[in-house]
Amino acid sequence: MHYRMLGKTGRKVSILGFGAMRLPTIKPGEQAIKHDEAINLIRRSIDAGVNYVDTAYNYHSDESELVVAKALKDGYRDKVTLATKAPIWKKEYDKEESFDKYLKEQLKKLDVETIDVYLFHALNEKTWKKLNEIKAIESAQKAKKEGKINHLAFSFHDKPELLKKIIDSDAFEVMLVQYNILDTVNEEMIKYASEKGIGIVIMGPVGGGRLAGEPPEDLIKYLLPGKKTFADLALRYVWANKYVDIALSGMGSDEMLDENLSLASNEDYTLTDVQKEKADELGVAFKKLTDNLCTNCKYCMPCEQEVNIAFIFQSLINFQVYGQEDAAKRRYSAIGKEDWASGKNTEACTECGECLEKCPQKIPIIEQLKKSHKILT
Repeated sequence: MHYRMLGKTGRKVSILGFGAMRLPTIKPGEQAIKHDEAINLIRRSIDAGVNYVDTAYNYHSDESELVVAKALKDGYRDKVTLATKAPIWKKEYDKEESFDKYLKEQLKKLDVETIDVYLFHALNEKTWKKLNEIKAIESAQKAKKEGKINHLAFSFHDKPELLKKIIDSDAFEVMLVQYNILDTVNEEMIKYASEKGIGIVIMGPVGGGRLAGEPPEDLIKYLLPGKKTFADLALRYVWANKYVDIALSGMGSDEMLDENLSLASNEDYTLTDVQKEKADELGVAFKKLTDNLCTNCKYCMPCEQEVNIAFIFQSLINFQVYGQEDAAKRRYSAIGKEDWASGKNTEACTECGECLEKCPQKIPIIEQLKKSHKILT
């Protein structure tokens, strides 16, 4: 396993972090976690050298922190840097006392006295303003003095201009942002923050799974030798950026864990300049095939009308990018009829617009749902 220093925190961290957002579930497409399987995956990763575990208040319908707590029993807590996120986006998170209330709840759920990296979750213009209005940073600094958190951090979903403003507040030691072959908009700010001593953690290195499928014939030329998907290329692309400290991966199976562990321990875990150029070319080619930027984060769900938005968009990407036209149509037609395709299809959408505000990628969801329905039927 390769390691890097996490900014100026003094922590030496594995380049591969375990993201507890996509743990194995009891039923495909649903959120209830297979506890024993998830605990085994987390512990196996730690035994193999992973020492950064990332979760959040709301992951897996508020269950992820509880499972992470179980996984870190029996001495595993001392082996990792534990990160979780304050749900600043919640409507109820609106008072000065909100910080202490939710931190207390999360410390209890994780069954720890201290959280190593505590992030304000999914900051954007609206939540950054709210964070300052309720003096959450001051509350966090107080909690830090009391030993309840070690490092204050944030995750981010907005424009680089706002990201720079947050970085320049000098309130944070670590930041979590999206960066991958398909989305390099934060590249300049990653360098800027790193040079200021902020630790850089990356979410969505494989584009939320968009780069993990077997590619169509037109994209095969971009594969690394001996590989069938772009998953390894995607991770190596992120690690090739010297300003990146950790790439998080939501590893929901033994196969995915083994592949990522092997890659993060390999001598050739980054890219040559030529390979980096080809990866950039892949990004351009990929985006020509689809204008849907869904990373399958599921922040838009649950939908009040039970529209399975993430499943529909994944089906659309399978159709447009990977040429799985018949399979994508079968997936779409199975919605509401099979356990693995729960919920309802686009026809149930009432265009209420709640999902638009929740989407960190700012996808025009209603428009894309209509397009998906037209294509997949």
